[in-house]
Amino acid sequence: MEKVKPKKHLGQHFLTDLSIAERIAQAVKGHGGVNQVLEIGPGMGVLTDFLLKNPQELYLIDIDKESIAYLHQKYPQLGDRIIEGDYLKYNSSTLLPDKYAIAGNFPYNISSQIFFKVLEEKNRVTEVVCMLQKEVAERIASPKGNKDYGILSVLLQAWYDIEYLFTVPPGVFNPPPKVNSGVIRLTRNAVEKLDCDERLFFKVVKGGFSTRRKTLRNALKSFELSEEFRSNPILDKRAEQLDVADFVFLTQQIEKGRGAN
Repeated sequence: MEKVKPKKHLGQHFLTDLSIAERIAQAVKGHGGVNQVLEIGPGMGVLTDFLLKNPQELYLIDIDKESIAYLHQKYPQLGDRIIEGDYLKYNSSTLLPDKYAIAGNFPYNISSQIFFKVLEEKNRVTEVVCMLQKEVAERIASPKGNKDYGILSVLLQAWYDIEYLFTVPPGVFNPPPKVNSGVIRLTRNAVEKLDCDERLFFKVVKGGFSTRRKTLRNALKSFELSEEFRSNPILDKRAEQLDVADFVFLTQQIEKGRGAN
């Protein structure tokens, strides 16, 4: 089988270190008793080899035709569980109607978009173990009060427990990226529904971080805040100082303000 060449326009950096691939695969715990795992962007199957040793049923999805042809040759036993497609646009419920876990070495250029898709599927995605740009991995796992803390931190931490597992240097990839990578694990928590309008919650979080240096009183000017709430000391804080519960409280107050007007 001819090797697959990494493609710059797809943001491909193929992992070459088997021990790191094994550590990532072993970090997939099958949380919530899921028996199906979807690997995003398997490339030449370095991580796939170790994921196949796990008890769960493995599915692969890749946008790269060359990778797909290679994977079909390498893993004929997977058959139609090897999918040529874009996870961001793919209707995974047709293939994986039950709950499932995600694993993968995410392309740097779409990792944030993958997590927004995970949020859309949060009631089906029970676990994510992935490698991505270290800076983004740290941001997602960051607690409040940290300069790395941002929109994705709050949104993902609302529904997932997040652990930063380990750092991966550039030299274990072909081609080597210019930055370090980080491996994180997201585990679905017990929250079924937030105690507020969830669509409004998303908007409030994004609005709060839209001007990071401003206080929330200024950042959320476009939202209807009741006269009574405008003097609340929480509005003197900046978005990075608030945790998920604080943002839920903020959203509830904005809902009240809308109801009063």
